[in-house]
Amino acid sequence: MGESANSLSVSPFLPLFRSFNYMTQPTLKNLFWHRFKKNRLAVIGGIIVFGLFAVSIFAPFIAPHNPDAINVKHVLESPSFSHLFGTDDLGRDILSRVIYGSRISLSVGFVAVGIATVIGIIFGALSGYYGGWFDTVIMRFVDIMLSIPTFFLILAVIAMLEPGIWNIMIVIGITSWMGVARLVRAEFLSLKEREFVLAARALGASDLRIIFRHILPNAMSPVLVSAVLGIAGAVLVESALSFLGIGVQPPTASWGNILTIGKDNIEIAWWISVFPGLAIFVTVLAYNLLGEGIRDSIDPRLKI
Repeated sequence: MGESANSLSVSPFLPLFRSFNYMTQPTLKNLFWHRFKKNRLAVIGGIIVFGLFAVSIFAPFIAPHNPDAINVKHVLESPSFSHLFGTDDLGRDILSRVIYGSRISLSVGFVAVGIATVIGIIFGALSGYYGGWFDTVIMRFVDIMLSIPTFFLILAVIAMLEPGIWNIMIVIGITSWMGVARLVRAEFLSLKEREFVLAARALGASDLRIIFRHILPNAMSPVLVSAVLGIAGAVLVESALSFLGIGVQPPTASWGNILTIGKDNIEIAWWISVFPGLAIFVTVLAYNLLGEGIRDSIDPRLKI
């Protein structure tokens, strides 16, 4: 009798306890942040990336000089208080040009990766969802594209076009989508036979709705990691093209074309090569650290 009375007295509070236990269970977002914050290198990479965004956005307010202003009285000056990174062969302030160059590099990285991601998602989703001969044709085309060295393919296409930032963005994007397509295809092959997809198909949902509404949101985790890592690769490719003279053209400041000037004056003006080179190194390293941190944080096989 006493036990039943106790159970009756506690039973009204059971829904409250169950609700409290539900609310205290970690969500996927909380699990992600918990894992991410434990990765110090990834946090550092994220802080650097955020700082690069801030520098590129507020470049007109941060840059101490006009990046395109020529001053023949200050040609090839070494780093000093008036020019912290020194000047180039036309007397332009290297620090200001490196700051403005961050806009070009990050813009190319994001637009190019955005184009590659969209193309890769479309081809990967259709290939993984429909399978059969459609999957075979797309994957063989991907294999052919992957067999061609990407950088040489970009060089071949750029050589036939007029050098310019938009052409670089488009060419990098349309030559870098194959990895994304493979990732999305693999996720679709795994997800298209799940119960929620079969239920949506049984309810009469169209293929487009199933692909973009039900499957694709669950397949975006590896795509996000690939996109972050792809930005680092796009920054490197843009810098290399500009260094070779077929990328962003002067007087527009780019880390790559600053390095070209540094190459011609490496023996007497080391600072022209060192500072944009460090900017490229830090940017690529930060995006790689951030991408690896995101990958580790969304991996369900890792222990918390």
